[in-house]
Amino acid sequence: MLCQSCEKKQATTHIKTILNGELKEYNLCSECAQKLGYNSFYSGFGFDLDKLFGSFMEGIGTVKTKKRCQCCGSSFEDIAKSGKVGCAECYDTFYDELMPSIQRIHGRTSHTGKLAHSAGTEVRIKNEIARCRSELEQAIKAQEFEKAAELRDRIIELEKNGKE
Repeated sequence: MLCQSCEKKQATTHIKTILNGELKEYNLCSECAQKLGYNSFYSGFGFDLDKLFGSFMEGIGTVKTKKRCQCCGSSFEDIAKSGKVGCAECYDTFYDELMPSIQRIHGRTSHTGKLAHSAGTEVRIKNEIARCRSELEQAIKAQEFEKAAELRDRIIELEKNGKE
């Protein structure tokens, strides 16, 4: 099979990419693959180990080393270019890379809006406790100890009601 890029040399590299859920396959010669950034992990030894081990290690010799989502196949570079996350699993896969952007865009990494009417009392109590703790920290910093004591008592009461 001829290289799909130069259409002159024999294709030695098979590339599969999934971008936005669309599978694309390419057959390239080693020179075209290298120009496109698909380097062999055997390169740099001074002699062609690809030819020596090629028949033993089919398909392994030319792999682009990028972390990809197991579900949709997106890489972080794909997400950064498109500005869209491929699927819900991408949030877990690229958590460390996405959090700074989410923090910068939204100002927070946790939900602070209204709760649905169907949300249980447990969720409402947890949110109220979190709000009271935040106010408690501010009251302590401002040395408003009476307000801090009231907030502390409110947190204890909410925690007690949440366990019942």
